[in-house]
Amino acid sequence: MKRSLSLAAACTAVCMLFAGCGDGDSSTAESKAAETSAQTDAASEAESAAPESEAEESTADDGETQSIDYMVLVNKLNPLPDYWEETVEIVHCENSFGDDVEVEKKAYDAYLALKADLETEGIFIDLDSARRSVADQERIMADFTEKYGADYAAKTVATPGYSEHHTGLALDLYLNIDGEDVYLNEDMVQYPEIWAKIHEKLPNYGFILRYLEDKEYITGYGYEPWHLRYIDDVDKAKEITEKGITFEEYLGAVKSSDVTVDYGSSELFTEEELKEAAVQVKCRFATFEGCELHSLRYTGDESSNEENLARMKELDDSADYVEVVEFLTDFHTPEEGSQVLDADREMEDYQWWLAREKDGGWQLITWEKS
Repeated sequence: MKRSLSLAAACTAVCMLFAGCGDGDSSTAESKAAETSAQTDAASEAESAAPESEAEESTADDGETQSIDYMVLVNKLNPLPDYWEETVEIVHCENSFGDDVEVEKKAYDAYLALKADLETEGIFIDLDSARRSVADQERIMADFTEKYGADYAAKTVATPGYSEHHTGLALDLYLNIDGEDVYLNEDMVQYPEIWAKIHEKLPNYGFILRYLEDKEYITGYGYEPWHLRYIDDVDKAKEITEKGITFEEYLGAVKSSDVTVDYGSSELFTEEELKEAAVQVKCRFATFEGCELHSLRYTGDESSNEENLARMKELDDSADYVEVVEFLTDFHTPEEGSQVLDADREMEDYQWWLAREKDGGWQLITWEKS
């Protein structure tokens, strides 16, 4: 049985706008259907090629058993290590929908212990998705490129090799409440009390909550209460959780900074709508390697005019945008700079333009220094 694709799975292949972030900005029904088809094909190919044994163990080329690094960082800037897929030990399990889910062996054992603990408190969880191979992601990218073109695919599909789900250590959950599976994201977020109880227990089993709320400018993804990450160290998991920091911050991969967000006042948009747009900006900012974000602010309703809307349509003539917003950011560039940004410089009033179609989500169209 194949159900509607949830954001938990989609953030690996397409990050949809309900969570307000990420790799892909499109959330049209057509693209969701295409992705679901691509993932189904990839899963079928992977299943037919999988060995009969439940667990697989690989060795290094020299014949010696090689271990994985459970503290590995895989995100939009850090790819999966080359050795990983030949080394990671994977088990297969079946969820309540009959889907085959691949998980790293120790992460799966820890998940079963967490699941059993939660059930003693009347909380029931299941696995929506976990590991997706780089080859699966490449097939999804190729499918989108063939159907919609390279530009659309690059904007919509996560870059193969840069998804944490490749590790087998990232687990996406769904809930079972009163005997009914709750797997759609817009439904799952209606149970914050249940997620809070789940999150409280995560460190006891070596898990952390991977994508924290208001930390999108570091992780590159919106808040996902269902996305867990196994790190195989209870003490470290407790430290990360107690400090309320991201995995990137704990590893020293980014410099923590206090960020001021100002949504001002608007007669055109609700604060929730502006927050959804701002998350898109913050998720993209996470790809500005080494940059420290200081502030983000809505410029006001005066920027949401016909002239700017027409400019967005020119930049993306495949869409019928009806609304536009502008945000400004202040941030500091890294000491070594980049091909685009000058080194060790305070950037002020850096522009970000977003637009949306009728009944659609915000799409980040362009960003530039004014």
